[in-house]
Amino acid sequence: MSTQATDAIDPRAPWARDLLASVVVFLVALPLCMGIAIASGVPPALGLVTGVIGGLVVGALAGSPLQVSGPAAGLAVIIFQLVEAHGLAALGPVVLLAGAIQFAAGALGLGQWFRAVSPAVIQGMLAGIGVLIFAGQFHVMIDDAPRGSGWANLSTIPEAIHKAFVLPSGVPVTHRHAALIGLATIALMAAWGPLSRRLRPALRALPAALVGVVVTSAVATGLALEIRFVDVPGGLFGAIMPPTAEALGRLTEAALLGQAFALALIASAETLLCATATDAMHKGPRTDYDKELRAQGVGNVICGVLGALPMTGVIVRSSANVQAGAVTRRSAILHGAWLLLLVALVPAVLGLIPTAALAAVLVFTGYKLVNPDAVKRLRAHGWGEVAVWGVTVGGVVLIDLLTGVLLGFALATLRVLLAATRLEVEVGACEVDGAVDVRLHGTATFLAIPRLARALEALPPDGPALRVCLDQLNFMDAACQDFLRAWGRRHADSGGRLEICWDTLRSRLAPLGGAAGPVVVTARERPAREHAPV
Repeated sequence: MSTQATDAIDPRAPWARDLLASVVVFLVALPLCMGIAIASGVPPALGLVTGVIGGLVVGALAGSPLQVSGPAAGLAVIIFQLVEAHGLAALGPVVLLAGAIQFAAGALGLGQWFRAVSPAVIQGMLAGIGVLIFAGQFHVMIDDAPRGSGWANLSTIPEAIHKAFVLPSGVPVTHRHAALIGLATIALMAAWGPLSRRLRPALRALPAALVGVVVTSAVATGLALEIRFVDVPGGLFGAIMPPTAEALGRLTEAALLGQAFALALIASAETLLCATATDAMHKGPRTDYDKELRAQGVGNVICGVLGALPMTGVIVRSSANVQAGAVTRRSAILHGAWLLLLVALVPAVLGLIPTAALAAVLVFTGYKLVNPDAVKRLRAHGWGEVAVWGVTVGGVVLIDLLTGVLLGFALATLRVLLAATRLEVEVGACEVDGAVDVRLHGTATFLAIPRLARALEALPPDGPALRVCLDQLNFMDAACQDFLRAWGRRHADSGGRLEICWDTLRSRLAPLGGAAGPVVVTARERPAREHAPV
């Protein structure tokens, strides 16, 4: 048999891996699309429409091939407030304008700015999202309603366990049945990796999430368990509401303009940060940020025309896509096709899937996103990186995704500024001439003047001659130069002797092509008193 023929039937071939991954992503995306729509205060069908567009349109145009787009939980609060304040008719125009803003930003090359993100922030964002997913979907896994915030979901997990397995008075047994289906799904996913190595290649290629959902769905259906199953709305297209001319005219209102710009900013930030995080999960093609931003803009313009929810790149679906073995953008496109075909044509098939099984997939995904090994790798670069990770996780869990990322970014930037302006002062006697050498290492700026002043003022004025060595400095600003000159004059007036080696700093920085420009000094400065060279 030829190599091409073998590849055509090999389940490990790229097209086969993409096909299987698309099914997994579809299974994950289906309940999320509907759940986020409900949380946003709009009909569930509008979330499914956004999922279809995110797969078929954005998947084909995306600059991040393995990222999957769709309605995002991070936008649910914004959309809920928009619909509450201005009505459902305002949703389409605002999303349309936000998409146009995103496309313009991508065309202007603004997407590249999102490359400047610390790995600690990215890992913290992933871990924070993992905690939120784990905590929220844990309640769904026992057929209970998630609480109103990430912290509330997390803190009430013991209550959920008690409800599912202790069965307090008045609590139906359905919680226990759902919990058992969820735990069985997780157990199958965890065991599938070691077990699949003993099976034929055709079975070995099956994603663990797909195996878990199919098996537990068969069990729940066969036993006729009284638990929740996926509720597929019948009117996928009936809920579409294209914006009217009157609604489009309202875009001149300051409130709606502000909503559109805020939506564009938050959606773009979540998308491109998600793309960066997705890149960290695989070794395939890297993200073209501007292309991704343009694709998101096109997708949101279409969502606006149809009156659907806005979309972003979504880490839950993207991580499920990567972990299921996706190789190309085909998996994202196909997941949109499955959403369209199965929901529109055979919704009864989806009704056989327990909600607890899908929630269990997300609980397992959330656990893996926390990734304790990432903290160990960050620790190798210092506790400061771990602190950035912790602040980001805390912000994402306790406040919201964008605030958590901004807090982590601010702390990471502060650490860089402090490191860039750090000055070390080393004092020691010279064995050659007996002078006291004061060696400066790092960067001497106005922020370092207190440290430098303490070191110099601790030296006695009537001691040996002092020599300030600048050959290990990267930079010295004007404030630090002025301080050294002024201190040298005071030291000379008190009877001391001081030499400042300006020439070594000039010779060190001159090859950097103008870096020595700010150091405007002579090779040797001497005050009026001859015995005190400065």
